Amino acid sequence: MCDACGCQTHTHDHGHDHGLGYSHDESVIVDINRSLFAANDAMARSNREHFDEENIVVLNLISSPGSGKTTLLEHTIDRIGSEIKIGVIEGDIETERDAERIRAKGVPAIQLTTGGACHLDASMIHRGFHQLQKEPGGDAIDLLVIENVGNLVCPATFDLGEHKRVVLVSVPEGPDKPAKYPKAFTSSQLFLITKTDLLPYFDFEVAEASREALSLNPALQVMDFSSTTGEGFDAWLDFLRELVRQKQGE
Repeated sequence: MCDACGCQTHTHDHGHDHGLGYSHDESVIVDINRSLFAANDAMARSNREHFDEENIVVLNLISSPGSGKTTLLEHTIDRIGSEIKIGVIEGDIETERDAERIRAKGVPAIQLTTGGACHLDASMIHRGFHQLQKEPGGDAIDLLVIENVGNLVCPATFDLGEHKRVVLVSVPEGPDKPAKYPKAFTSSQLFLITKTDLLPYFDFEVAEASREALSLNPALQVMDFSSTTGEGFDAWLDFLRELVRQKQGE
């Protein structure tokens, strides 16, 4: 069972005849999960209203571990940190390592350690944002980026109050992630294919990954680039600039 979201693994007791093997308390589990999601959605709406009042654009980055989320943020800060005031909430099961990397770039960052939970939720973001505002520069940001726990399953289910959800897949992971983890793609607005500098070394067809993602979500925007070489990176930066421009023009 996930420490937070209540994901269930049913075990079958072959000593008793329970039909399909579901436990007698399944209805209780369903009711608890419904209550959990309802409470999260209510907090997410409150978060979004607060972000709108502060005139802040919020992104939720989700991906498997090692896709390059933190590296993406580091290079983004290097390129446009002087023109857009960025704040970051980092999510991990343990350690402050990612937040330390972001702080080294001169950007306010808060680390949320879940202690075993496979995702962030809206209440964590509510607390984390108020902590971030107390950090130097944290009370005057244009763009808040939430780097979720590395996982393509649970984070896709929990609304955090973000304005845009961004799903990342790196070239070494293979092009089949949209087919295997559809919720991550149907719930996102932008699909980033990262580490394209490694394309010569892996069996990864950008067109195939894009096609599968768009078959699930035709409205999905797709970009591919390398944070390391910078090839294709300007499209990502222009995407961020436009989001901030639109928010500040409201």
